[in-house]
Amino acid sequence: MSTEEAFFKHIENGYTTKGDAITMGAAMLNGEAVTNALVKIPLKTMNRHGLIAGATGTGKTKTLQVLAENLSEKGVPVLLMDLKGDLSGIAKPSPGHPKIEERHAKIGIPFDAKSFPVEILSLSEQDGVKLRATVSEFGPVLLSRILDLTETQEGIMAVVFKYCDDHKMPLLDLKDLKKTLHYATGAGKQEFSKEYGRISTSSTGSILRKIIELEQQGAELFFGEKSFDVNDLTQQDGQGRGYINILRLTDIQDRPKLFSTFMLSLLAEIYATFPEQGDSDRPELILFIDEAHLIFKEASSALLDQIESIVKLIRSKGIGLYFVTQNPTDVPNEVLAQLGLKVQHALRAFTARDRKAIKLTAENYPESDYYDTKEVLTSLGIGEALISALDEKGRPTPLAATLLRAPMSRMDILTAPELQEVIKSSKLAHKYNEEIDRESAYEILNEKIEKAEAAAEKEKASLRTTRSRRSSTRMNPVVKVLTSATFIRGVLGVLKKVIR
Repeated sequence: MSTEEAFFKHIENGYTTKGDAITMGAAMLNGEAVTNALVKIPLKTMNRHGLIAGATGTGKTKTLQVLAENLSEKGVPVLLMDLKGDLSGIAKPSPGHPKIEERHAKIGIPFDAKSFPVEILSLSEQDGVKLRATVSEFGPVLLSRILDLTETQEGIMAVVFKYCDDHKMPLLDLKDLKKTLHYATGAGKQEFSKEYGRISTSSTGSILRKIIELEQQGAELFFGEKSFDVNDLTQQDGQGRGYINILRLTDIQDRPKLFSTFMLSLLAEIYATFPEQGDSDRPELILFIDEAHLIFKEASSALLDQIESIVKLIRSKGIGLYFVTQNPTDVPNEVLAQLGLKVQHALRAFTARDRKAIKLTAENYPESDYYDTKEVLTSLGIGEALISALDEKGRPTPLAATLLRAPMSRMDILTAPELQEVIKSSKLAHKYNEEIDRESAYEILNEKIEKAEAAAEKEKASLRTTRSRRSSTRMNPVVKVLTSATFIRGVLGVLKKVIR
């Protein structure tokens, strides 16, 4: 048996699946694709999370696009974080190209241009379905971790939430939270002290500064109503294809705090909402987090602990998380250890640090008789990647340098009119794009303060009137003498004598 035949058998045995699977491309030997040596990812293991990594320009976004399209075609909904703004083209079919046909001939699968059902979502002022969440939904623990509060400050946050719960005051947005904190050390100081103990002004001041920092990154657009129902991410179209929800984040790349706040709240809400799925043939929802380093770079240790905990637990709900980043070292080891699928595009060895990163990356992959992993990592071309996955029994598949298939949809952005057309036909836009500002803690506390001030003013006015009356009835001693009957009779007696 020749080396190529042995390699073909090696790949075929490692990637043959009984259930449904996604074909990523054909395995390569000595830099050339081996036709029909297909690399397949079992749909059953797609909730085991994954990583798409590689240097800029090596094809990470197109790999993400391929995975999203194929998941959609299998009926699995997808949420994409689009930080660069180049994924909206999924809503239109690929125009095709001779090089695409040539690539697919090498792989051994036909190329079929298609469009896919898309929802455009927005976390900011950009057009799209507005994603919002209330402060109450976050809860004091999650919000404290996002704001990186001290233990004392966390206690104050818990008291503030408890006060609002006890007094039926909804915490909907950040102005509600700020108003309650001001009230706790201002007009409502005595009330808080009596019910919950004294609250430090310096501690509330620190919390307020951190809330303002979050606001400066645009969080006021995210907190509020109408709150987004995560079940709406699991839509299917009339053909049974899962919707690809594209969250446009092109204007918040420089606001990592807002991005990590949103991501953590979304994961927490999904984990709390979705039922346990057990061992299923397909995932319920797959999330692709592009530029994943933005989550981890600015995160506090408490926030990282929360993310790691959710990553470990959320797959039991049928949810798969896929991190897209330039270097695997951008992802904490505790998270990296949870990832079943790794798609590694080329890495560049320009510096000693790069070479060290390549060495560490190579050690994360299974050993292979057919590849020198460190060498392959630096020699992969555009649209090629090292793939390591899990088979249907949860075992690592053989390492495969893979010539990846091309996306079936357009590898470019939608034009402005095309984008508006997608948004206009959205099933969710009419449900979430009306901003609601119902009575909440801010309005209730303002009314309470106004009533207290009015009552205090009324009491002062009443006191002034009483004093005035008392003053008018209280006579000067001289006047009292001059107006007495004895004094008047004496004066009249004197006058009579004078007249005589």
